[in-house]
Amino acid sequence: MNVHATELEKQREREAAEAALAVLRGWAETATPEEVADLDPSVARLLPDAPLPNYPELRREYPQDFEPDDAYRASMPDLQNGPSSLIKGAKQHLQHVGISNFHLPIRFHTRDAGDLTLETSVTGTVSLEASKKGINMSRIMRSFYKHAQKTFSFDVISDALDDYIADLGSVDARLMMKFRYPAEVKSLRSGLVGYQYYDIALELVDAGGVRRKFMHLDYVYSSTCPCSLELSEHARETRGQLATPHSQRSVARLSLEYSGEDFLWFEDVIDMARKVVPTETQVMVKREDEQAFAELNAANPIFVEDAARLFCEPLLNDPRVGDFRIVASHQESLHSHDAVSILTEGPTFASDSIDPKLFSTLFHVG
Repeated sequence: MNVHATELEKQREREAAEAALAVLRGWAETATPEEVADLDPSVARLLPDAPLPNYPELRREYPQDFEPDDAYRASMPDLQNGPSSLIKGAKQHLQHVGISNFHLPIRFHTRDAGDLTLETSVTGTVSLEASKKGINMSRIMRSFYKHAQKTFSFDVISDALDDYIADLGSVDARLMMKFRYPAEVKSLRSGLVGYQYYDIALELVDAGGVRRKFMHLDYVYSSTCPCSLELSEHARETRGQLATPHSQRSVARLSLEYSGEDFLWFEDVIDMARKVVPTETQVMVKREDEQAFAELNAANPIFVEDAARLFCEPLLNDPRVGDFRIVASHQESLHSHDAVSILTEGPTFASDSIDPKLFSTLFHVG
């Protein structure tokens, strides 16, 4: 009996709900949108065949022929360049704001008076005053593209920087261009020739009206551990035991500021590095080259401390080089960790803090 009573009550409640729904629908059919909204906007959904007054029917086809005129553009919202009242967080000066890693082909001069077109990653930033909400990011790309067809030099980069400052109304600006520079390298004994690729970045910084030029270059070489070499020879001499010293692929990042009027070419810095640390990794090898490389490593064993000091010497003695930094990483074959060193000259690169991911960026995989 109780179950029967419960079912009867549910049936009566449903009939009452249906009657109420009919009353609501009848009222909604004759009410104005304002009256519906005043009662409850969801009532409009009780009329499934009627358009929702607060959700207009929109076109869903892309308007191929629509062309905005000046008046339409002026009406478009521009939050990025909005008033300072829209700033979120602390109203502080930003040293860098812009875009990073947009790619395009760029022509570069080489030391032998030839030109190379290389895929280049560009990073462009400007400073942002504390009272400004933001910048128009696309203007950085548009400003750069004005110069993209030129053969690049620091003079051209300087012109692009002028446009950054003018177009974006900024005080300071920076431009960095990263690319892989190919150079023909001859094998040690067989005479084979192959292309070695060097990761290079050119950087121009305008801060407080002063412009400074920088180059960053990664040099990849083999480092044979002097200690391991001596221990291997000790095993041969004392016990007749064949042993091999450990060596590993190593990377040095040379970051330097240009100084003086004479130009410093990419090839000049590569030659400096190769002269003091000749065990550069090889491109094309035959057996005689592999044997020569083993002999070259044995003749030039170096710890990571040695590497930094060796790279330092020619930079110190070149009047075209101002402040510089050397970061070396010997990616050990003996240990499960790397051996690293940093050497700086001058205040530009000196820092008490190290980017926690600095050394992980020195890995060069084939």
